[in-house]
Amino acid sequence: MTNPKIENLVIIGSGPAGYTAAIYAARANLKPLMFEGFQKGGIPGGQLMTTTEVENFPGFPEGITGPELMERMKAQAQRWGTECYTEDVTEVDLSQRPFTVRSSEREVKAHSIIIATGATAKRLGLPSEEKYWNHGISACAICDGASPLFKGKELVVIGAGDSAAEEAVFLTKYGSHIHLLVRREEMRASKAMQDRVLNNPKITVHWNTEAEDIFGGDVLEGVKIFNNKTGEKSEIKAGGLFYAIGHNPNTELFKGLLELDSVGYIVVKPGTVATNVEGVYAAGDVQDHEYRQAITAAGTGCMAALLAERWLSEHNLIQEYHQTPKSEEYTPTETTGTVVADTEETFDINNTRYVGGYALRKLFHDSDRLILVKYVSPTCGPCKVLKPILDKVVDEYEGQIHFVEIDIADNPDIAKTAGVIGTPTVQFFKDKELLKEMRGVKQKSEFRNVIESYLPAGVK
Repeated sequence: MTNPKIENLVIIGSGPAGYTAAIYAARANLKPLMFEGFQKGGIPGGQLMTTTEVENFPGFPEGITGPELMERMKAQAQRWGTECYTEDVTEVDLSQRPFTVRSSEREVKAHSIIIATGATAKRLGLPSEEKYWNHGISACAICDGASPLFKGKELVVIGAGDSAAEEAVFLTKYGSHIHLLVRREEMRASKAMQDRVLNNPKITVHWNTEAEDIFGGDVLEGVKIFNNKTGEKSEIKAGGLFYAIGHNPNTELFKGLLELDSVGYIVVKPGTVATNVEGVYAAGDVQDHEYRQAITAAGTGCMAALLAERWLSEHNLIQEYHQTPKSEEYTPTETTGTVVADTEETFDINNTRYVGGYALRKLFHDSDRLILVKYVSPTCGPCKVLKPILDKVVDEYEGQIHFVEIDIADNPDIAKTAGVIGTPTVQFFKDKELLKEMRGVKQKSEFRNVIESYLPAGVK
């Protein structure tokens, strides 16, 4: 029996690799502790949280959205006892055993570690990129494509793989026409995805074409391009530019601690997921140059958990946490089904939570409370991550604030009037005045601080 304050296994990162590792480790009675991540390197759940249909993951012949697949994997990991923290790891000490893992909220000791920190979308570094980032340029079509900023506009996607093909097809639901820029004479995407692109009349593929810069006023108005074979330069008038050009491994945390290759991927022993430090394993895209698929990430997550269990057992370090009939029961997470918008008949100004445009208009004109408006879109993975975070904060201020959820696909005019250019976005209003806007997934403390700063003194 080891010191109970030392974890058997800490998993850094989530996604298909991290969640699969957690499932296997938890079922082996290791009770793993997982740092899902928060904002570094993306969002909890990894790249699949910004993917629409996943049609090549075994067991889902009808397809499944990336966020839903990750939600199911997480629920399965938690069912068997995984302890999840939605936090970024800020420091890892591998110089002595047990290892130390730190976040801004806690410090834990662990006998073994699985790294599943994945990879982050690359940027092109175009001259005007910073000016138009989030004002016409996005690396997440799934998050931002439904924004009024892009509706009915010609849009440009850069990339040649499955992600680029998927984003181009997805954006045809919102844009008037999609231009796909491919650097070579062929695409790297799967044949099925290539067929969807090439057979879609709303998509034009520009072969041997690269972006040179972006132009516009306050928002993006077009992309300057050139043919890398002929040198010919031209422009595409467009209201949006979406990057799908690959990823960089999220290994900054491990520089100087583990062996990395020339481009930053963690080096593992051939045929395994073991790193050069005993008891430390790497799974998923953080160590995978070649395949980078959800199913291969899940496979390496399984390998990492099995190797960690074997190593812990060989060194007599395991403290077992046995399952009970109660703990093995699966309790489905609560689902709200179809969210029903408030109407004149159902609206009550004394409530705290509301849905839809009618409630927002009534509150905007009649409420004397601080109003939080959350803008979401149906396919937005980060929106799903934000939901439990913000729900907990709203619960803390029951009866003191008003909270409205607006689906920008159902209420495009409201989103346009509010100037929403991506999801999730949270705006704070008081007395018909916009006080603050927060984009993306934030910590509970950040929302609390804003709410507290605007609550009347006697209400705090």
